[in-house]
Amino acid sequence: MIGFLIHLSAAVALLLWAVRLVRTGVERAYLGPVRQSLQRLGHRRLTAAMGGALAAMLMQSGTAVTLIMSGFIATDAIAPAAALMLMVGAELGSALMARLLFLPIQGAIPLLLLVGVVLNFRRGRHAVEQAGRILIGLALILLALGMIRSATTPIAANDIVRAIAAWLSGDLVSAFALGALLAWSMHSSLAAVLTVASFAAIGLTAWPVAAALVLGANLGGAVIPVTLLSGAGRPVRAVTGANLIARGSLAVAGLAALIWVGSPPAPAMGPGAGAVTLHIVFNVAVLLFTLPLPAPLLRLAQAVVHRDAEPEPDDLSALDPDALGDPRLGLACARRELMRMGEAVQAMLQLVKPLYRAWDAPTEARILRYEEAVDRMHFDTKLYISRLRAGELSDGQSRQTLELVAVANGLEEAADRIAVNMLAIARKMRRQAVAFSDEGLADLEQLHDTVCANAQLAMGVLTTGNPDDARQLVAQKDKMRGLEQRLQERHLQRLQDRRSDSVASTNMHQEILRLLKQVNTSFSYAAYPILEEAGAFLGSRLTRSA
Repeated sequence: MIGFLIHLSAAVALLLWAVRLVRTGVERAYLGPVRQSLQRLGHRRLTAAMGGALAAMLMQSGTAVTLIMSGFIATDAIAPAAALMLMVGAELGSALMARLLFLPIQGAIPLLLLVGVVLNFRRGRHAVEQAGRILIGLALILLALGMIRSATTPIAANDIVRAIAAWLSGDLVSAFALGALLAWSMHSSLAAVLTVASFAAIGLTAWPVAAALVLGANLGGAVIPVTLLSGAGRPVRAVTGANLIARGSLAVAGLAALIWVGSPPAPAMGPGAGAVTLHIVFNVAVLLFTLPLPAPLLRLAQAVVHRDAEPEPDDLSALDPDALGDPRLGLACARRELMRMGEAVQAMLQLVKPLYRAWDAPTEARILRYEEAVDRMHFDTKLYISRLRAGELSDGQSRQTLELVAVANGLEEAADRIAVNMLAIARKMRRQAVAFSDEGLADLEQLHDTVCANAQLAMGVLTTGNPDDARQLVAQKDKMRGLEQRLQERHLQRLQDRRSDSVASTNMHQEILRLLKQVNTSFSYAAYPILEEAGAFLGSRLTRSA
């Protein structure tokens, strides 16, 4: 039994890691386009659901899509109703991906591994390298599922296992709770459902038990974003709460039907494939249930979540004076304050974007309030670090203080670019009644979305200190230079064609391109200390990653 538990635990661990491998590969290579697509599709309920489904299939995770969605809500980029549909669609996409992965395609593992490793070794071509990472992850998912089946097949006739299976068959409520706990502990409903389906495929669980486990896994999967985003603003918590209400209601209703009406006959396709198909059917039902009812669900969720409003950016400070006596704690406080600064600048960046389509005075006021808060946090952080440096610091800690000040300076500079320069251009456009051409506006919004994605990546780098993410952030800065040049060339071509709207707005168009590039550079400062410490940054050039 001990050998079985080790084998099964290793297989589940490999499954979780492989799912993460695919997700991080997509994030590192395609997060910008994914964010842009989700934001474009997020203005209508049905297209938001479709966008969420496609993104989740790419990222192997509905939770990852939910985290992207939370950033959109926090900056008013999409409405809460559309955000809820995006979440629901993401879970459906994850379910569809589970069905694809459960197909009998084990023979593709060697080819996926071979091609994936070859592509991953193509250093210098980031997208190709990450495509290889994704293929390796897919191969390892299939391998992990095979390991789960091979681990559980020999013990299907074990007396203890048979007794547990018999107990669950007579207690579907416990099976439901076990499925919810499994999904929550794995932090992945996809991995949980694939594990349950693997058990069912070899006869380890009866069909009613597998159905109850799948329904429970869907409830547990809805709890994950609620816990992850429990500290977010009230609009975000309302969306995750509405999703939990919808999915939880249908999951409990499905469990009640299993108990009192009786389970349907075992599917002809087999209990394993049937479990995954039930997962898809359930998520389609959630989509159909939620599509006409986002507003009532959100109102119900808002009545449940606690009513403390999201604090203004200057309400709370992470700079604890009591931590100054411990350099380690003091540095952690300064780093958390930088996170607050970065989030405020991100909000400013999102808010300024629609002003190039239509002026809005309340939005201007919000940007200026954020800018005042960033200035205050910048001043307080430098003062706090100066007090920290007055104590006894190691050489490494002293170096970290300088690095944190450099990042703070970069964030403050980015806030100034937005609140002073970019707002001034928007005001000038309103005053002179100038509008960008459709093509020019699309170019600006493309670059703007790329900067927003890189800003999100920079916040992740500040949080985790991951050298791979830091390397990607610097690589994105180089890509940004090329994208800006291409957009400048396209603008010049429109000038050559004597496009009147392009001629009238040419100075403002090129100035915004330049400012966005500078804001992107300011966020990239977060990567340099991490790369230098890892020995992956020499002078002004990245070294090759191992």
